[in-house]
Amino acid sequence: MTWFDSARFGMFIHWGHSSQQGVELSWPMVGGNATLPESDMTVAAYQSSAATFNPGHWDPAALARTAKALGMQYAVFTTKHHDGYAMFHTKTSDFGVEHSPFGRDIVGEFVDAFRAEGLRIGLYFSLIDWRHADYPAFIDEDKPYRFGRSRPPTPEQWERFLADMFEQVRELLTNYGKIDVMWFDGGWERAPEQWKATELEALIRGLQPEILINDRLPTVGDFETPEQFVPAQAPARTWETCMTLNESWGYNPSDTAWKSPRQVVHTLCEVAGRGGNLLLNVSPMGDGSIMPEQRAILGAMQRWLSGNGESIAGTEPGLEPWQFYGPSTKRGNTTYLHLLMRPYESVTVRGVPIKRVKRVTVLASGQELTFTTRCSIVDSWFNRDPKGEVTIALPEDAIDSLATVLALEMS
Repeated sequence: MTWFDSARFGMFIHWGHSSQQGVELSWPMVGGNATLPESDMTVAAYQSSAATFNPGHWDPAALARTAKALGMQYAVFTTKHHDGYAMFHTKTSDFGVEHSPFGRDIVGEFVDAFRAEGLRIGLYFSLIDWRHADYPAFIDEDKPYRFGRSRPPTPEQWERFLADMFEQVRELLTNYGKIDVMWFDGGWERAPEQWKATELEALIRGLQPEILINDRLPTVGDFETPEQFVPAQAPARTWETCMTLNESWGYNPSDTAWKSPRQVVHTLCEVAGRGGNLLLNVSPMGDGSIMPEQRAILGAMQRWLSGNGESIAGTEPGLEPWQFYGPSTKRGNTTYLHLLMRPYESVTVRGVPIKRVKRVTVLASGQELTFTTRCSIVDSWFNRDPKGEVTIALPEDAIDSLATVLALEMS
């Protein structure tokens, strides 16, 4: 068990120079893909905004305070996406924030601000680099993009590229203190032996012995990462689902398919109830500020979590599906019932030791609820600790518009 196994909630931050243009990160330069709402751009048009990146409203301390207020336990920042633009200072390339009008080390500022709020630090790093000459760089003639069929490099080119990639990973894991998560992406374009995945893992764990690595460095990984989806059944090992607030990862004002606060709260409850983590994405605009739609969703979530966060972070999965119609979590002798559908007059929990039930409360308000218990007649006569069902009366005024959480306390 590590801190990650019960973290439950984290912040993903997707941001790059293309956010100035209001387009998704990286994908427009290769013609997009079927799952992201964006337009096709020439490579030159997409990369042109690298020369003007100057996010004057970037406020990592404010974003870190937001994450802390939401009860998030960690955050993962995009240090380099598939377009090759480094959001950190690197000796391997002049294509990055260090050589922009902004100049400052954004990754360093992210790390300092989030660490100051007590959050764990994760770094996203794309194995792909569609700008690196030896990758080789993606050009307009390579379109349409086909997964797993990118133009191959020569052996000499690939060795030069790997040297730069390994050095960038070394920089990220050397220059910013303790890093808790290394979050890779893009492994589909090459075979594990081409990435030298085993050697790269050895480098990572040698520099950061306690680090966790996701499953997108082929053949390597401490946890699984289903994307934009909550598995119906929990994976066999530790897992985290990453999800956007609309359909885009980067700032994309044309994408108005916003999730409602209720939808995101329900997703968080479902993930926690299955023992996973929700890595919820925010996407700063080109100037570094967070768009109003995202702030509104996060604000509504913060209000809900201020009263119900106890049922999320630091918990373990609660009851089996047959015991309660909804997700549930557990901490010590308290089971948290997440009511994602409006109940009738009562809520029933089955298969629990009914004589140990001390009380039931509405978590956010502390309002104590009445309940009744019952079990098999024979068990009630001869069993000192019978298992049966608890029926909890739930008045209309106790129901939360996003999700109601009940705390069932056992002796």
